[in-house]
Amino acid sequence: MFDTLIKNGTIVDGTGNPGYVGHVGISGDTISVLTGDASAVQAQHLIDASHLTVVPGFVDAHTHSGLIALEDPRNEAKLRQGVTTEIIGVDGLGYAPLTRKNLELMLMRNSGLDGYPNLQYEWDSVTGYLSRFGHQTSANVAFLLPNSCLRVETVGWTSRRASATELAVMKDTIRQTMSEGAVGLSTGLQYPPGSYADTDELVSLCEVVGRCGGIYVTHVRYDLGDRMWDPFREAVLIGLRSGCPVHISHFFATIPLRGRATEMLEFVDAARKQGVDLTFDSYPWPAGSTMLDIVCPQEDYSGGPQHLLERLQNPADRMRMRDQSTHMVGHKGAMVISAVRTDKNKWCEGLTVQQVSDTLQKDAWDTICDLLIEEELAVAFYSFSGDMNDVKVIIRHPAHMFCSDALRIGGHPNPRTYATYPKVLGELVRDEQVMPLEQAICKMTSFPAQRFGLSDRGVLRNGMKADIVVFNPFTVSGVATFDNPCQYPLGIEYVFVNGQPVISGGYHTGAFPGQPLLRQSYPGDGR
Repeated sequence: MFDTLIKNGTIVDGTGNPGYVGHVGISGDTISVLTGDASAVQAQHLIDASHLTVVPGFVDAHTHSGLIALEDPRNEAKLRQGVTTEIIGVDGLGYAPLTRKNLELMLMRNSGLDGYPNLQYEWDSVTGYLSRFGHQTSANVAFLLPNSCLRVETVGWTSRRASATELAVMKDTIRQTMSEGAVGLSTGLQYPPGSYADTDELVSLCEVVGRCGGIYVTHVRYDLGDRMWDPFREAVLIGLRSGCPVHISHFFATIPLRGRATEMLEFVDAARKQGVDLTFDSYPWPAGSTMLDIVCPQEDYSGGPQHLLERLQNPADRMRMRDQSTHMVGHKGAMVISAVRTDKNKWCEGLTVQQVSDTLQKDAWDTICDLLIEEELAVAFYSFSGDMNDVKVIIRHPAHMFCSDALRIGGHPNPRTYATYPKVLGELVRDEQVMPLEQAICKMTSFPAQRFGLSDRGVLRNGMKADIVVFNPFTVSGVATFDNPCQYPLGIEYVFVNGQPVISGGYHTGAFPGQPLLRQSYPGDGR
């Protein structure tokens, strides 16, 4: 007898193969797939999935849930989309392994992405950190080791090259964290202190990651060289020199590359022909999100987040930084404040930097500096830097997989936080027929699961883990908009995580079956 039997659904198994009518049985946390007459099959709970589609749980390849999922374990913004596993530790930013002092500084440094939840911060290792997710959250997580954690524990927060001794320590830490279940190494090469690592350092680290069976995942150095192709060339070079698989986060035709999505994909194909194992993810939206302090010159972060705040408050430093600030400040009319920490500045959420500046009768740079000071860096924004026509080209490529890159903080987030996966299924697959359903599901399930070493997820097959989504293909849609972003999607009827129903009839059951998913193919010590 099964615990649950999902009968008569159209099974799209995650492999890219055509869908077929069948039944999925759940025993404990394991799947059995049945075809033919199931009238005699017994189960404690029965779901009639006639006219519904049954697929593997979605693996979100790039998320910022590393703290907020512990504060808000129901995780409804993601579970109601069908996301059953989130990749955390992205962009080179995260929370383990760190000493208590550096953890406190990293919490401040990342607060514009992850907030500053009221948690018991009692871990220092990857094992200690990941243990907090075991049966205490609704979704699974898999962990990338952030290179900023490596740097602050060895080099510190300063902008300088790592010594040979420090590099050796970082390599040993990679071996240790990979043995504890990390699936790879991440960098965010616009975000200090991880961005202080040069190419040679990253090649050396990735040699170890590759030998440990992991993957290098990178938010590229967008301000490098020509600010168009050179950032991606560095990622490819690291793969060529290290032999490590490379994955580019949120591959997106930003303003310098608008209208050139085909050329971007030709670049990917050329790299793969060179022998680089290269993949990428992206979200189906024209706007990107990040923390507001990204507009500050990277060198002014040297010493850590408190030093940046001191420089922002110093008139001479602020004037110097104005001239060296990133080009984003020039797009102040397209930068929407999405999250602040204090009630005092909640009125700014949903307004552009230009609108806030006009209200305060300040220029944009002073507005940004004052907000960062008052909020102790905990300010997020999104900006309209892309074009959906480019997005629709990029997502068709066979090396592409989907992600949300969702920031789960603030009162006016980018709608990708609530609507990424239903938008793909409804708007892009059903309505616009940008790609077949089977291809889209593969890009949400088996492809990211395989890429991040999650060998028992992502496919509906006998013996696989029971992460399952059941949705209505006729009504599924992401209804969140930029004007009204905090809306749950329609059409996601059931979501199972490790065999337990978390979403039932479109509502959260209160179950917390999530687990940390450890890399299962660790081959050795990486030496």
